Amino acid sequence: MQVGNWQSAIANVMKRKPKTYTISAVAEQYNLHPQTLRLYEREGLLKPSRSEGNTRLYTDPDLERLELILSLTRDLGVNLAGVEIIMNMREKMDAMQHEFERFFQYLQTHADELTNFTEPPPEGTSDALVPYSRVTVLRRRSVTRS
Repeated sequence: MQVGNWQSAIANVMKRKPKTYTISAVAEQYNLHPQTLRLYEREGLLKPSRSEGNTRLYTDPDLERLELILSLTRDLGVNLAGVEIIMNMREKMDAMQHEFERFFQYLQTHADELTNFTEPPPEGTSDALVPYSRVTVLRRRSVTRS
């Protein structure tokens, strides 16, 4: 295969739409009635995309979410209200984890500033995550290390 053909083949693969599955295919694969999938959608637990003809199209992330729903309901006996609460809590935990990682990265990139400051930066010049005023900033004492 020539380099040009190889690059165009990769470009074509990257342009492809994600694989989707119809409601009947998903219902058969997971041994469910299609009405069960519609119920999960009505309850807000699944949000399949739609084709131009308004057909439900499930993606791989939708199937992963469905597997979690089925695990909670079938294996653990959780009702749909409980599944909704658990799913919402997982989403909030993921968001908190992302914020924590962002904060930790900020601390790592500003470690020298945070350990060696004597005067706070002038107001309005900081890219701090939490706004502050000069009155609330504590000054760190110089510490001599032996």
